[in-house]
Amino acid sequence: MDWGIENRLSRLIKKDGRCQFLPIDHGYFQGPTSCLEKPSETIRELLPYADGLFVTRGVLRSSIPPNSQVPIILRVSGGTSIIGTDLANETITTSIEEIIRLNAAAVGISVFVGSDYEKQTLTNLTQLVDQCEDFGIPVMAVTAVGKELEKREARYLALSCRIAAELGARIVKTYYCPEDFEKVTGGCPVPIVIAGGPKCETEFEVFEFVYDGLQKGAIGINLGRNVWQNPHPVPMMRALNAIIHRNSTPREAQELFEELSSKQ
Repeated sequence: MDWGIENRLSRLIKKDGRCQFLPIDHGYFQGPTSCLEKPSETIRELLPYADGLFVTRGVLRSSIPPNSQVPIILRVSGGTSIIGTDLANETITTSIEEIIRLNAAAVGISVFVGSDYEKQTLTNLTQLVDQCEDFGIPVMAVTAVGKELEKREARYLALSCRIAAELGARIVKTYYCPEDFEKVTGGCPVPIVIAGGPKCETEFEVFEFVYDGLQKGAIGINLGRNVWQNPHPVPMMRALNAIIHRNSTPREAQELFEELSSKQ
């Protein structure tokens, strides 16, 4: 592996081989998402517990302190909105010069396998990999499904993840599925991080799927709404951190969450 890519990945993936990324890129297609209207305020107390911050260039410039030491995963795809006809109709929105200028540790791009825009988004991925590999910048592919939630099953996720890895992604972000998730991770030759998806009903539900996903081969998470839309975001972040970096069980994470929440 090229030194530059290896160095950047080592900043994102810790010595234990695990990672906890914090995504706040939702506004690029959702606008001012609930609890993310003022990103700088939302993440101020969460940043110390994040191994990487997934963010667009606009919010990075406007809301993230330049002296922050949290590595940046720069969202570089978009071009559609929640009120448009199809979220899958994305393009690359950020140049390689901008990626370098903003000192990104990695970049993230969505691919929509099985959609009308499958070829377009996969081509976006290959073009981005070609550009970023020249400068030692790893690409994280996001196996997105848009509004087609029924696609969050092992067969589809395994297909999407493997294709993304085959096309050059160094990390793949995908959804957790309760059945056969080990087939998703087992069929992907690059590290997988778990996406959060819609906000869960209870904290314990989050702890359970994160723990199970790690046991079945994921190296970490990229959870946003289940953290910063929680009434107690810092305890939630710290409880997840315990699962990821201290191998805490869901029950232990729940106890830590309740203890920390009671002190607020």
